[in-house]
Amino acid sequence: MGPCRTLCFCAVSVPTLVRDLSFSPRDIPLFVPFGISGGAQPAANNVLARVELADGTVGYGEAAPLPPYNGETQADALRALAAMRAPVIGRDGSNWQAAAQIARAAGGAGCGSAQCAFEMALLDALTRQRGVPLWKFFGGASTELETDMTVTTGTAAQAGEDARAIRARGIRQIKVKVGGTKGPAHDLERLAAILEASPGAPLILDGNAGVTRAHARELVRGLQAAKIVPALLEQWLAKDDLAGMRELRETTGWTVAADESACSGEDVARIADARAADVVNIKLMKAGVAAALDIVRVARERDIGLMIGGNVESILAMTFSACFACGIGGFRFADLDTPWFLAENPFEGGYCANGGRLSVAHIAAGHGVVPKA
Repeated sequence: MGPCRTLCFCAVSVPTLVRDLSFSPRDIPLFVPFGISGGAQPAANNVLARVELADGTVGYGEAAPLPPYNGETQADALRALAAMRAPVIGRDGSNWQAAAQIARAAGGAGCGSAQCAFEMALLDALTRQRGVPLWKFFGGASTELETDMTVTTGTAAQAGEDARAIRARGIRQIKVKVGGTKGPAHDLERLAAILEASPGAPLILDGNAGVTRAHARELVRGLQAAKIVPALLEQWLAKDDLAGMRELRETTGWTVAADESACSGEDVARIADARAADVVNIKLMKAGVAAALDIVRVARERDIGLMIGGNVESILAMTFSACFACGIGGFRFADLDTPWFLAENPFEGGYCANGGRLSVAHIAAGHGVVPKA
């Protein structure tokens, strides 16, 4: 079953007008800073969004801006949600995509995480009102997927320790942040430590657009010399360097994913035309749920594989993404691990994890996550 068959709410007897949109900062400490090639995030400085429908049904969404990833901040998300509040109040949420367009025009276009928070909260409210779980709303293709877990930037010793902890959790696939200013020798030292701690683990190597072409060439040579074949190279090069991405695919024969390069359906079409990637990483925080659905549509039309990922998100947003990917089906890779990096969990509910296997089968309505009292 595909999403197109389930992504519309028709007129029903219960009111679906948006009565209120409220939001507040939600700062969640991390065990350690979450480091990527562009910098480190010391805490999850997110925003909780709340949509109330006319009958009192409430849904929740989350904005998870990540400044080292795309420059968005918590202040940006708060401003964007404030700008969209008046235009969406009183709108009929049953046509959720029309309401999303209004929000985008009012402020969401300039802050993808805020747009995502509104759309998440609205869809959560609508599906709670109907008594429908979001995984079924998105198509019901499955209720389970397998996630990796990330080794963030840092020393080789820390990378080895993190890899051992990941395998102790029963997680099979390891994602490793590479790139930045320390150079390929540092990355290769960290990868050697990871494989010593976790022999044979499939590796996703994520550069977050922070690997130069020269760095990439040296890193590839080092990997080949060590006989390391990554499961995936994720966005090593700058987001506009599609020619470089194509060269990387063709010279290595390895699977390449686009992340920062793929923020819309139009982006995916350009990537396909350039033969720059085999997979696109869909993060709902880039531009929201409607935009993510368009990415899925174009990727399937152009025979590009799907990955689901995210920023530094709580169990709320990560469970929504798990419902999205499970319901649509066909996702080759998943990276929904960030709730395990948070030192506190301010929510109840969410996906169930057994090692790297995530299940949403128990969720009866919406995404099933609510703030703790």
